[in-house]
Amino acid sequence: MASVFEIVELSDGDIALKRSDGEGEPLVRITFSVDAKESFPEQHIEIAKAMIEAGVRKVGELSGVEVEDTSAIADLEHRVIH
Repeated sequence: MASVFEIVELSDGDIALKRSDGEGEPLVRITFSVDAKESFPEQHIEIAKAMIEAGVRKVGELSGVEVEDTSAIADLEHRVIH
């Protein structure tokens, strides 16, 4: 059975990849500096999504598992996890 993941914005402003069922800690957490966020005010979320998608593809490649289209990862919906 395939796991379903989602990209969320955490209460501290970090962007994370977590299981959609809410179980466990985030698998990946991306923190942008204040300077980066100021340089790319809204684009930091798109940058984080691209970084996570590239990581998911690479994990699949290294493990020999075919990764389905990464667009299946639920998009960030400006949902903040507290």
